[in-house]
Formats: sequence, C-alpha cells, structure tokens
Amino acid sequence: MEESQTYDIYYDELGDFLEITFGVPPENEGTEQIEPGIFITKNIDTNEISAIGILGFKKKQYILKDILNRYNLKFPLKIVF
Repeated sequence: MEESQTYDIYYDELGDFLEITFGVPPENEGTEQIEPGIFITKNIDTNEISAIGILGFKKKQYILKDILNRYNLKFPLKIVF
C-alpha cells in the first residue's frame, strides 16, 4: 500500500478506543474484527484498508506497530501513552 496523503486519528478516552483512518473514507466499506478488540475497515471495491480500530488501546498499544507491518501500512507518527 502506498503512503496515504492524510491520516485522521480519533481516540475516545472513556471507551479507550483508538481509530486511525488512512486517506478519504471510501463510499463502500466493511469492517471485520481480526482479533478480539482489533478492527480493520476495508474498501469493499478495492480491498484496500481504510482504517484500523483498537478497543482497549492502552493495554494493546504494542499491537499497532504489528498491525501496520502485517498489512504493509505506512504511518509517519509514533503514538505513546
């Protein structure tokens, strides 16, 4: 996957949910849970990943780097809590 032009980061502190969106969200998308509390949203037409969501992020922040590597996603920031 090429590096996206834009990134949106949303964190809900009360729900401890982090979502990173890559580029402009597609019109047709679907979300699947790939592991407990780990969600991947894809463009249905191209199968390209448009977002990653992590529920319970404070305890699972280590997994973000693994997911980015697993799906060959580029993200120019380091997130630390």
